[in-house]
Amino acid sequence: MSPVLKTVQTTLSLNKLSSRNYPRKEKKLLQHGSCSFPINNVQLSFQGGLEVVSNVNSSHKEKTCLYDDGELEALPHVQTLREFPQEELVAKVVMVRFDSTILLGGKLDLSSLSASKALYTIKYLHECGAKMILVSEWSRKINPKLLDAQAVADILSSVLQLKVIALRCISCKSPLRREDLQKADIFLLENLSEYKEEVANCSKFAELLSSEVDILVNDSFCQSHKVLASTVGVARFCYASMAGFSFEENLHQLKKIAKTKKKPYLAVIGGGNLKSKAAALQFLASRCDALVFVGQMSFQIMRALGHSIPTNLVEHDARKAALDIVQFAHDKNVLMSYPKDFWCTNQHLPTELEVFPAHGVSASWLPVDLGPRSLEEIYSLVTNSKKIIWIGPVKFSSSKPCTVGTSKLAQMLCKQSQCECEITIVGSTACEVIKNESNSLSSFNVLENASVVWEFLKEQKLPGVMSLNRAYPFEIDWSVAYHDASQPLVVDIGSGNGLFIMGMAQNRKDLNFLGLEINGKLVRRCLDSVHQSGIRNAYFIGSNATTTFRSIVSSYPGELVLVSVQVEHAAKVVN
Repeated sequence: MSPVLKTVQTTLSLNKLSSRNYPRKEKKLLQHGSCSFPINNVQLSFQGGLEVVSNVNSSHKEKTCLYDDGELEALPHVQTLREFPQEELVAKVVMVRFDSTILLGGKLDLSSLSASKALYTIKYLHECGAKMILVSEWSRKINPKLLDAQAVADILSSVLQLKVIALRCISCKSPLRREDLQKADIFLLENLSEYKEEVANCSKFAELLSSEVDILVNDSFCQSHKVLASTVGVARFCYASMAGFSFEENLHQLKKIAKTKKKPYLAVIGGGNLKSKAAALQFLASRCDALVFVGQMSFQIMRALGHSIPTNLVEHDARKAALDIVQFAHDKNVLMSYPKDFWCTNQHLPTELEVFPAHGVSASWLPVDLGPRSLEEIYSLVTNSKKIIWIGPVKFSSSKPCTVGTSKLAQMLCKQSQCECEITIVGSTACEVIKNESNSLSSFNVLENASVVWEFLKEQKLPGVMSLNRAYPFEIDWSVAYHDASQPLVVDIGSGNGLFIMGMAQNRKDLNFLGLEINGKLVRRCLDSVHQSGIRNAYFIGSNATTTFRSIVSSYPGELVLVSVQVEHAAKVVN
């Protein structure tokens, strides 16, 4: 930005970032990531010229500029309840989108990490003085006691040891009123599964859900691959949207899958529908040292490798995808393992079982489980691995979800988890089998919803994650960035070559100046200039301000007094 500001710019004056500055009547006009604050007049003189003053610690420069653009794009750093200022929760109305499969299941294990995190989200908000509106979908399939909203409220009251009041507002299409929320501290809305507007992400429905709501806390990670009114839609009508403790934990586990520091890295892949999961398999092949197929997909891989497969076991539209995966793995020098033998059942005599080699299954026989040679090979690979992911059931066309082979695999993984091997278990069936074999999941990384993980492995953005406020990925040490971090802060969004920031830093030593710029090369160049010039009240951060502005400036210890935005950026930041 030019030192004399010849280009047209938008200047916003801001107080210290605080939710208290949002007028109640204007709250619904704010879009995701927007900001609107009262003005404090600050006079700035725009004179040219630079002077050498001091120095900024270069180690902090490296810390704040190094990030993986690819990883941030796939799974951005999001605002979390853990990091959100507690004082900003006092007397606020918080909508908590909770996971009914965790809190309302027939067998709630209070000792499990998922249950403890989900419960802590609600209890934490209650202790912080927030009023809560709980929302979710539920079915009597997971618990026959879930007769209606009142029954669910009673169950939650018992589990939380806090009074939960059932409210009717969705069915009568009547927005909540402020006076309705004076009766208690925790409320439950009706069953979302009864409303088609939920899965359609209906804007009017989302606005109805969010009436009188200040903050959205999404704690239902299992729904993050879906576009729902209660997760994506509601976020548009709340000034802050963040991940609860359970959501944050699952996000942390998901990110671990992509990390490849531990080697050898083994992927045990079950299930079918290879064509729809081709992109996910290539993702795994790009990070793992070996892919072990133990389910229906193994037949498609065997066929691509030239083996004869019974017609009834072939996915006819998956041939090209299987060939591409085999070629991709070969190019990456990734081992591909498939079953060498199967236990098979006779179609005419179902009780008769026999072992057949994988390439020689006789007519009228169907594979139902992994054979002894297959299990020996898997054991050899598992015991030599330092990192393992198991995703998808060991299931064939007519086999049961929990076979002897499934149990044997679980036993191998339980044993290997005691050998400093990092193991991730994906899917409810796999989690249940592991729990039966070890009585605990504490030694494993656990992600019970396989659909979310498959979407992530396909490198698809997860709508439930993308709808949350972004957070800057690093903790900023302001005392290192500035000589006096208590001075008022001026932020320039789209700081470019940094001449404006550095010129103003020379003219107003009573203020600190921060440049936010998405171009990493420009940021490094500006930080080098600051370092060499010794300017102690100017600093630059490489970031997309439209998504991380709130989390960056909210951590600043002094007062935020002014933000300047180039006109081409203003619509994105302000609207």
